[in-house]
Amino acid sequence: MGKVIAIDGPSGAGKGTIAKLLAKELGFSCLDTGALYRAVALALREKRIEPEDSDDKLKAALTNIDVSFVDGRVLLNGKDVSEEIRTTEIGHYSSVFSARKVVRDFLLGIQRNAAKNADIVAEGRDMTTVVFPDAWKKFYLDASLNERAKRRYLQLKEQGVDITESEAKNDVVERDKRDSSRDIAPLRKAEDAVLIDSSTMTSGEVLEYLLKIIRADH
Repeated sequence: MGKVIAIDGPSGAGKGTIAKLLAKELGFSCLDTGALYRAVALALREKRIEPEDSDDKLKAALTNIDVSFVDGRVLLNGKDVSEEIRTTEIGHYSSVFSARKVVRDFLLGIQRNAAKNADIVAEGRDMTTVVFPDAWKKFYLDASLNERAKRRYLQLKEQGVDITESEAKNDVVERDKRDSSRDIAPLRKAEDAVLIDSSTMTSGEVLEYLLKIIRADH
């Protein structure tokens, strides 16, 4: 088992950006767990699975799905779907399906296997609490709602998504509610995770702060 740096936090907190920068700086692999959930959501929608369908129906659909994260790209049954999974629609279904235990169980082993033979930076919603509870380092990255909504808006606009700032804010609010109130692995800060409020920090400043904490133990 390699070293695991686990980063949790709500939508728009900057987890993805920081995880990639941190992994590059340390020579670790980066595991974007949100991308895995998005790929599963895409596969389920292609199979015409609805959020209200039974666990048995979801489990049956998942048996023929192969999801992997390789060199920063997301593969679904061998096909690169890295761009397809970044739509607001798939983001919505990803958040909805991720509340289902059968989906989380399906991805748990895939996520843990990523650390079997490599040092990784894993970011998501339950990395520090469920997937890697014994992680080498744990961080909880947060920011104000307005700042997270702004980041989400700019991220989607950069990807060519037609969205307004108010729609981006509503999306963040809805995801916060789903992530924090679900029965299975709700978003919360692990007791031993270091809290970082990045509202007024640049990604470079957050990176330097994390590196300072990590290197302090060396």
